Amino acid sequence: MTERGEGGIMRGLWGRNIQQGEASSMKDIQDILSILPHRYPFLLVDRILELEPGVRAVGLKNVTVNEPQFTGHWPENPVMPGVLMIEAMAQVGGVMLLTMPELEGRNFTALMAGLDAFKFRRKVIPGDQLIIEAVMERRKGNMGRVAITARVNGETAVEGIFTFALVPAV
Repeated sequence: MTERGEGGIMRGLWGRNIQQGEASSMKDIQDILSILPHRYPFLLVDRILELEPGVRAVGLKNVTVNEPQFTGHWPENPVMPGVLMIEAMAQVGGVMLLTMPELEGRNFTALMAGLDAFKFRRKVIPGDQLIIEAVMERRKGNMGRVAITARVNGETAVEGIFTFALVPAV
């Protein structure tokens, strides 16, 4: 979701300039399945719109009424559970982490090690599209922090900071 401007500079989804040659590759569901270990019904990312491995990722989650959580949360007034929004956010962060060049050919899993400063700003309902942006704040060895924001129609729905651990997959 970029627009090409003068001199090979593109404007990304969030208005950030992307230099020509800088990573900004979109990932479809088949790519995501090859990166993340999650499967239905717990794969909560439909597409990666922008990706700079180890730096930043923007993902999309289509919220649909036929998802299993809406049969019980709450059928007459369906609202996406906060824990599932956090999981979708973590999965976008996982794609950003697991595509880092230094992990290529190595079998690692990104685990959630902590949550900080999470705020829920608006409810998310069927028909909404969550646009999730993950940005690496810092990393030291196999640990680090990622700031993540999920928006609906440009309005912040959830924001917070994940602490992650990269561990060898078993």
